[in-house]
Amino acid sequence: QVQLVESGGGLVQAGGSLRLSCAASGRTFSNYAMAWFRQAPGKERGFVAAITRGGGSTYYADSVKGRFTISRDNAKNTVYLQMNSLKPEDTAVYYCAANTIVEVPPTRYGYWGQGTQVTVSS
Repeated sequence: QVQLVESGGGLVQAGGSLRLSCAASGRTFSNYAMAWFRQAPGKERGFVAAITRGGGSTYYADSVKGRFTISRDNAKNTVYLQMNSLKPEDTAVYYCAANTIVEVPPTRYGYWGQGTQVTVSS
């Protein structure tokens, strides 16, 4: 089992920045690729970003490319999502998830955090 706990969400004005953290416990963190997803009210949960087990490769949804950065610190069992130039359409609950490899569909991920709310005001 892998337990994931997100933090760092909040209310920010458009153009601002937030950094989300996801702390993992349980099995060996470096054995898992990590990803961030988000879900806005009335919408399906969608892929935001992912990072490979060693952190050597990252992947982004087109909507966040150039604004968001995913990173990880395997010594701290933590994955981060730095979000810059935030837009109102980034408003959602953000979830981190773990899987053995990077995949896009959320259904492929077996471990999830509880989510953290990000609200971007215009």
